Amino acid sequence: MSSPDLEALRASIQKDAQDLRSQLGASSGPSGSPLQAMASSEGLPVMSGHSSDDSQRSPSIEELCFSSAMSCFEGWLKLDPAIGPKTMAFVTKFITRTLEKTHNLKDVRETLSRSVEIWIWLTKSFAAAIPSLTTRSIGPLSSLNDPDRGVTPQESTTLITKNYSSLKEDLQLLIKLMHIARNLLVVPEPEIPQDLCAAAQFDQMLVQTITLCINVTSKAYDGDILEESARHKLSEISELYKKLLVTCLQQAHNWIAKNDRNKMSFWYTMLLDDDAGDAYTDEYAMGEFRPEVAKVEVRNWMERNSRFCDKARQLLVDYETNLASRGLPPGHLARIAPLYWNWMPEGSVDIRADDVKDESKITPQWKEDEPDKFEQDRLYGRVSREVDMWWLKVRDPNYDEWVVPMPTVEFAQHRTDNCKANLVGRYAHTFRQENIDESARVSEVPPEADYSQLEEETAEDYLPEEDVDDDESYGEGPMNGLLTEVPNILDPKQIEALHMIVKSCILDNAGLALSRAGENLQKTRCRMFLAMLCGRSLLREILVFIAVWEKGEQSLIFQLTTQIVEAVHHSALIPYAWQSLRIPKDIISPAQTVLLRLVSNMFRARNAEPPSTISKEHLRDVKLLHFLFMQFRSRIVPECVALMHLQAQIRNDNCDPSDFPVDSWDMERAKDGLQQFLELLTTVNELPETRAFLIEWQAAYELLTLLKGLEAGVPKKALVEPPSRSSQRPSSNSSTAAQADEDELDRGYDSGDPPPPPPPPMQEPAHKFPWAGIKGQILHIIAGLLQPPPGRSSPGNPEVQAQIIRYNGIVSLLNCCVYDDHNRYAREHVQICLKWLMDGSDAANNFLRELVAMSPPPNLRPPAANPETKTSAEPDPVHLRIDGIAGEVKVRVKAPPSYPPPPSPSGSTSTSNAGVALPSLASSTVIFGDEARGVANNTLPPIQSPAASSAATQSARARSEELLRDIITLADEAARLAMGRKPDTDETEEEDFM
Repeated sequence: MSSPDLEALRASIQKDAQDLRSQLGASSGPSGSPLQAMASSEGLPVMSGHSSDDSQRSPSIEELCFSSAMSCFEGWLKLDPAIGPKTMAFVTKFITRTLEKTHNLKDVRETLSRSVEIWIWLTKSFAAAIPSLTTRSIGPLSSLNDPDRGVTPQESTTLITKNYSSLKEDLQLLIKLMHIARNLLVVPEPEIPQDLCAAAQFDQMLVQTITLCINVTSKAYDGDILEESARHKLSEISELYKKLLVTCLQQAHNWIAKNDRNKMSFWYTMLLDDDAGDAYTDEYAMGEFRPEVAKVEVRNWMERNSRFCDKARQLLVDYETNLASRGLPPGHLARIAPLYWNWMPEGSVDIRADDVKDESKITPQWKEDEPDKFEQDRLYGRVSREVDMWWLKVRDPNYDEWVVPMPTVEFAQHRTDNCKANLVGRYAHTFRQENIDESARVSEVPPEADYSQLEEETAEDYLPEEDVDDDESYGEGPMNGLLTEVPNILDPKQIEALHMIVKSCILDNAGLALSRAGENLQKTRCRMFLAMLCGRSLLREILVFIAVWEKGEQSLIFQLTTQIVEAVHHSALIPYAWQSLRIPKDIISPAQTVLLRLVSNMFRARNAEPPSTISKEHLRDVKLLHFLFMQFRSRIVPECVALMHLQAQIRNDNCDPSDFPVDSWDMERAKDGLQQFLELLTTVNELPETRAFLIEWQAAYELLTLLKGLEAGVPKKALVEPPSRSSQRPSSNSSTAAQADEDELDRGYDSGDPPPPPPPPMQEPAHKFPWAGIKGQILHIIAGLLQPPPGRSSPGNPEVQAQIIRYNGIVSLLNCCVYDDHNRYAREHVQICLKWLMDGSDAANNFLRELVAMSPPPNLRPPAANPETKTSAEPDPVHLRIDGIAGEVKVRVKAPPSYPPPPSPSGSTSTSNAGVALPSLASSTVIFGDEARGVANNTLPPIQSPAASSAATQSARARSEELLRDIITLADEAARLAMGRKPDTDETEEEDFM
């Protein structure tokens, strides 16, 4: 210890001793209290009781001061004896000074951490505080588990405001005590205070304190009915309870750190103890998991592993022998199984703990006919056979070998048609959760199954809405599990300890030692986490927390949650977690969306340092990707496309808007989930190794299907809305009224009245939901898939080129060339897609060459004037569609010099289309889209094959590049010509039309 630290410690001890002498002269503590023992050991006046040699170990001044303070605090809470305000002032001073020392002086922290008396006094202080605080905050303890006797939030508010002063004082002291308990676990040998903490049962007080804090802070207090002073008091007490809860979680994290027995004890208390018997009714608990059996097996494991470290055992034995046996406070340690044998005399207790010195490996044996359950579990050696058997049933079915294949494109087409047919019925009634459609669980279908023969959803598969509580399906009902409430109480800075606890219990770190039975205890706790209903509920709340608080990838909460998801992935349980997070009403639930986001982040980290393709890690990632893409193909895309299909029906006046079954909020959730799926595909598309799987699974089909659905269902948004000229010109008979209105407004402003507020923004109805940004993501993925195979710079990927042609994808790509403010820069993405699509593909080149050949001549020569009605100087207006401007624009143009039309494929000049809008890529919806009636399903009209081009002698690559330039510049040329300008000449002259 450095010299300044020693000087500071010496000065602090002298000051404490002086304060203590003053206090001892003015206080009459309880008989046999630490005040007398402390006075004896320091040579101070002894009031009464034991002699100065009662203990063989001389406690430090910090131990004496802190113990005496906690003794008085216990008396203060129990009113036995009655402690006055002057004494409590010294108690607060001693506790505060002890907290400062445990923060700054590691020697003091280590000394206090090895004191059995300190841990017992901490337990006794909280044991006295919890009933007192409960009574003053939420009513008597007897009413907590009795709904008929429980207090209402209004009654609790009254209690808190009435006891505000005493609650504030006591909570501040308890927060400091919990801080000290947390600090005492930060020492070079943490296993010693961890064992002492467990021996003193302080961990149980910790759980009770967490429960109290949650019970108080989770109540729905109605602050609107309170006056300002009462609202301020309620808010301040709630914040103190939250601060105490945060400190409890931090202490719990320190207590379980690198201690498997404590981790299992905490997990047992928070998970298994919370899922009791009849309350366990969860439809997602596949595999017939029996929590009551697992509870017994975990308890037997904790008894087999109940041996403390040698140093902690020696401290406990010394305490019982030298202090507790003589009747000195704070008294004997509680004899609670299975730990108390550690300090009992040898031979006085039947010890069933394993010998920690025996490091020999054991082979798990399961004897079904063994009558003694403890012996049966001891022979098995692992934590819980019930957990192991459950995991074998619910893990990814492809865990050992490929059992479940990828659904075919034909299945996806059949599934999409079925979703379109049953869309209204799917939302008109809520799912039976126990009858989730089989196509959404394709992972459970045997490999020999014919996906096209799966039973389809019909209206009879659903229950009426009144038979199902929709609120419960969204997780807004009563929570399962104590910790599940925490994310709804704390903010991101406060909640970090909870995530650290979960991560510490389940994350499989590299190099982690296995048990004697070869068991990875981290993975076992992860499986317990998902096997229990309250564990899955906590996982859902942790995931939704990221969405609610909009946490970015750089935040600590996001990184910790990613590690939690990584742990679930290591146990091959993400498929099971995915199904358990599902909400029947949603295409994809918010928790599933966040899970996808975290998985994408996990894969992105892999891209930085790709694992070997023969490693277990790579194979595990591929199997996860396989499962998620199955969900994408069998559920996400079909249901999203079904919504787009209904949007198209409404857009074409084939359905009434009132038939649209969901609201804008549901559409936004569906879009968020679809975006995250596309983000995942974008991430895995970056590596050639994982991109190959997307190509093998024909991911281009889903992407093109989405493009077609968007093109049909969502009109393109123009960058500029054309002004309505007629509406801007008031008629003569209305000018007087308009002037009167203006005068009235002027008078209002002149009088000092504020202007009227602007109208609220109008929200588009759900059937006009634009799915903004989706096209750009899809085109980016297609461009990546079309890249040449690894090691080559050209041509494009022939397998993907063939897939795009097979599924009529060229038309879908060309339709994206038209400007759409919902999907900015889609045109640039299309250019890249077309470049790689045409590179080396004769089929794509021929298709696009025919398309260019059939285009009408690029001129806008106005039609001949009708001599009966107009003069030659008054040309007819031309109706044009201009890229980036909504609707058709009527313009008059100066007649440009005559340009000879380009030769047709047969060598003739086409003039039949003069004076109409050029059906180029800039107006491709006129050709390909569903805006033109009679053109359905975004298919091209028949194309007559042109004659061979004069450029046939050029190389294929040169022809492709030339053709690509023609395709890309066609839209630009159409826009120029539509405005009536020659290239690089004067501008268009517009005239107004009534």
